[in-house]
Amino acid sequence: MVKHNNVVPNQHFHKKWAGGANGHARGPIHVVTWFHQAAQKKARRMKRAAKAAAVAPRPTGGLLRPAVHCPTIKYNAKVRLGRGFSLQELKGAGISAKFAQTIGIAVDNRRFNKSAESLQTNIERLKEYKAKLILFPKKKLAAPGKGEASVADQTAASQFVGTVLPLTKSAPTTENMKITDDMKSSQVHSVLRVARTDAKLVGIRNKQKKEKDAAEKEKKDKK
Repeated sequence: MVKHNNVVPNQHFHKKWAGGANGHARGPIHVVTWFHQAAQKKARRMKRAAKAAAVAPRPTGGLLRPAVHCPTIKYNAKVRLGRGFSLQELKGAGISAKFAQTIGIAVDNRRFNKSAESLQTNIERLKEYKAKLILFPKKKLAAPGKGEASVADQTAASQFVGTVLPLTKSAPTTENMKITDDMKSSQVHSVLRVARTDAKLVGIRNKQKKEKDAAEKEKKDKK
């Protein structure tokens, strides 16, 4: 029973059965099933394999991205993958912007570096990628040119699956120490309460001390 001045209940709990929430017109009951889950899983896997074969021997994870800090004070301690490397970072690694786009490195012309730490981090990231890079000739079965991999390296190379040079988060390290008798005997909760009270009353106590000193000085002056 409805009580008080509230909204009249008008919940539509049967939309999914009539088809309204699933893009179908109102009418006969339309029950959504998931019997094609296995078929869709296979189709997605085949699409991934076809996409990987189309970009081979390039990595399946796309271009190399820089390590950047998130914006705003709330998230600027977090490090994530950015849009592309700045021109200053590419210059520090000895790679031109035009050549970088041909070897799987993302370039962002608008980005600039605000700190030497981020600049050096991404320069080292580019140098690591450059050291691991196996550069194929532009034309298939062509003789390897300057800076390109040999025929043996090209044959032995395999396609890299996943994100190129993913960011790794280092596990926090903790130091263990022996619990002493002084630690066991001390009441930490009481120590914190006393410290909190002292910090809270520091202004009042200073005021009382000044008033007491002023009163004592006034008594001495009267004598």
